[in-house]
Amino acid sequence: MEGNYPRWLLITAIAPVAWGTNYYVTHEYLPAGSPLYGAAIRALPAGLLLLAVARRLPRGSWWWKSPVLGVLNVGGFFTLVYVAAQLLPTSLASTVMATAPLVMMLTAWALVAERPRLPHLAGAGVGLGGVCLMLLTGAVAADALGVLASAAAMLMSSLGYILAKRWSSEVPVLASTSWQLIAGGVLLLPAAALAEGAPPRLDASSVLAFGYVTTVATAVAFAAWFAGLRHLPAGTVGLVGLLNPVTGVLLGTLIADESLSARQLLGLTLVLLGVLLGRPRPPVTTPLRRGLCPPFPKLSASPEQGRPHSPCGTIAHSGSGSGPAHRPSAVR
Repeated sequence: MEGNYPRWLLITAIAPVAWGTNYYVTHEYLPAGSPLYGAAIRALPAGLLLLAVARRLPRGSWWWKSPVLGVLNVGGFFTLVYVAAQLLPTSLASTVMATAPLVMMLTAWALVAERPRLPHLAGAGVGLGGVCLMLLTGAVAADALGVLASAAAMLMSSLGYILAKRWSSEVPVLASTSWQLIAGGVLLLPAAALAEGAPPRLDASSVLAFGYVTTVATAVAFAAWFAGLRHLPAGTVGLVGLLNPVTGVLLGTLIADESLSARQLLGLTLVLLGVLLGRPRPPVTTPLRRGLCPPFPKLSASPEQGRPHSPCGTIAHSGSGSGPAHRPSAVR
């Protein structure tokens, strides 16, 4: 497993980078004033796309787990993120979410018995300090409602992610992700019709923007994120999520002409340092050295070879009938 840590880190990182771009796309190209329809249009096509790939319908308890996760990770989360992206500059909207690692660690401790490790806590603390610098020292004032929406989205999704991790071993990742997206999208449609009336009219740029948000920032990103939650500690995944504000700040600065102060640049550096501090450290395994095996190890059957073997190697027989000569073979 330890050899796969870098691979799973890279796969998981796809999600926060894609989500960081989503703030800019939503702020610039998607229709304002329709957060419920915007969230539904984002979720449903992405869920159907993943369902076509997974080709598996919910069974048993997943008929109620899917709507629960659909509300926490999709319906409520997407709506709040849409509101935050419309009310806040790209850099500010994404940085509020960077407090998620601490919340995810505490939630994981309570729900899946993952005690936070010291490197995770240190990384979260450093990253959170960087977020404070980026959020509180920028040149653009933060809209209170936008910050509140972003914080609520963070709290809701942190709970949903840990529940998804707790249940993740039951079904394939693509299948459970598709069920969450479809359930969340279906629940959003009647709420959107009641609260917002007719669907918004979309021009060509909005259609293209929704296409990107649906495929890259939703289908691909959530599949990568939930795969990371299955294979990595929640604390590590939460810290990788700090790449979300990094992406948002860089896009807001380089593309949207949002100013970046020296203190925000320092905060950005601290966020990256927090990710590095909390990276997983695989357990160290000490190779078994010759001479460390017990002289008379407990025997167990070796179905491949048809004779006893020990954890230290095969126990060879002398063939003289005077008893076995305990001679460790090369460690396999």
